[in-house]
Amino acid sequence: MTGSAMTGGAMTGSAMTATPTARREHEHGAGPGSALAGTGTLVRFFLRRDRIKLPAWVGGLGLFVVYIGAALPQLAPTEEDLAAVVPLFTQPVGRMFTGPALGMDAPTFERFFAAGYAPYLFLLAALMNIMLVTRHTRVEEQTGRAELIRASVTGRHSALTATLIVAAITNALACVVVAGLAVATGFAPLGSLLIGLGTALTGMTFAGISAVTAQLSAYSRAAAGMAGLVLGVSFILRALGDMAAVGGSALSWASPLGWAAQTAPYVYDRWWPLLPLVVVAVVGSSAAYVLQSRRDFGASLLAPRPGPAHAGRFLGHPVGLAARLQRGALLGWGAAIVVLGAVNGAFTDAMLSASQDMPQAMQDMFGAQGLVGGYVAFLGSFVAVLTAAYVVYALQSLWDEEGRGRADLVLATPVSRVSWAGAHLAVVAAGAVLILLVTGVLTALAAAGVTGDVSLVGEVIAAHLGAVPAVLMVLGICALLYGWVPRLTAPVGWAVVALMFLVTNFADLLDLPDWLRSLSPLHHLAALPVEEFAVVPFLVVTVLAGILVAVGLAGFRRRQV
Repeated sequence: MTGSAMTGGAMTGSAMTATPTARREHEHGAGPGSALAGTGTLVRFFLRRDRIKLPAWVGGLGLFVVYIGAALPQLAPTEEDLAAVVPLFTQPVGRMFTGPALGMDAPTFERFFAAGYAPYLFLLAALMNIMLVTRHTRVEEQTGRAELIRASVTGRHSALTATLIVAAITNALACVVVAGLAVATGFAPLGSLLIGLGTALTGMTFAGISAVTAQLSAYSRAAAGMAGLVLGVSFILRALGDMAAVGGSALSWASPLGWAAQTAPYVYDRWWPLLPLVVVAVVGSSAAYVLQSRRDFGASLLAPRPGPAHAGRFLGHPVGLAARLQRGALLGWGAAIVVLGAVNGAFTDAMLSASQDMPQAMQDMFGAQGLVGGYVAFLGSFVAVLTAAYVVYALQSLWDEEGRGRADLVLATPVSRVSWAGAHLAVVAAGAVLILLVTGVLTALAAAGVTGDVSLVGEVIAAHLGAVPAVLMVLGICALLYGWVPRLTAPVGWAVVALMFLVTNFADLLDLPDWLRSLSPLHHLAALPVEEFAVVPFLVVTVLAGILVAVGLAGFRRRQV
């Protein structure tokens, strides 16, 4: 009896021990049906974290609709003016930029909006979702914050599910805002709804694609880069397909960006081209769950490539290390800007062909005295804005290196703060100048090739290099903020880029006041070749940029890392 009692006591003790253990396992996600535990809490948490970013994205899409709806009647007030702009959209180069040019045989303002501008809503929605999904999945695992969340009552798939739910909520709001504002502008309700749904479903498609790439790579930049690569290939396929023929070709249907455009809003109002977007979104999201079940938490399905056993000698110097860390941003942004610049250069002949009948408002935008010179000046300013965006993006890596503790490791060696931060600033500045130079050369060659005017080569290159001080001023502003108030570096930097874009493209159209125009660094520089080169503003802006960098480095020496 003693043995039995002992055995029974041991069994009772085991049962008593097992019960709380099983309870804990169930609570922490091991039990059946618990893989989604805590999803609702995470949805509320993610929405709380993105309370500024997501409304800004959705509001930006809405403002784009409002602006286009208000600007088109000013650019082309009459039907004759509207018909005169049609060649810009229907020529092959124009279709490459916009879309298949459906309905341009009988142009209206709403058809112009759908054919020329709605594709950019789809593109922006894709970018929004790539960043949203990557931010709430791979970034959280990479930084270790997801591990803290998993230590509470959450399931294996809770974070991914919450991310996709937040993406669905955001895209649904984007659909309502885009469609509602298009209807408020005076466009037909059915076509407006198609554009809104195309925006939302394109976003969900790339949310599913990003959910897959987040399982493939262990690093957030690589995951976002792979999703961005899919987006880039989609854009190229759509562009080549639409260039082949008005209305698109078979190649247009190979691109997710082409499906929403094929609904032909305000022309045919077709619903069925949206079905492939739904299919890809569902398949991508489902594949992400399957892939997540097959990998370890914090790991990836594609193993990170091991580095060399011995580092190169250049990595032993702050400039070499900065160049290595900034290489990806320079190559990615540089390649995109260079290709876009070359395409813009090839568009010069189309501008000349349409110049005779172009509405007066568009002639004023590019310069009433000489359309080619005005267009060249516009290209230089436009590329400068894109290069300034690269500068802001690249300099965010300083705050990222500091936040992840890698800057501490470097500064623990005989490397001063000024050397470390200054090396990054020097590399980014050199990369910006290189982007402007290479883009200017290739744009010049493209423009000269299509027009046969060799004199354009020097003018185009000068227009690009003449904007260098403005880009360096953006770098100086970011350096100043990073040295003293690092949290403001990204928001203020992007605000300056947005202001430059607004002043460059729409200052005359919106009749912006002089004080607002003067806030753009580009406003103080000569718009070559329309205006004569002014040495004093060129030097003043450059020197001011250098002073801002120096003050920023002084602040970085004083503040706590």
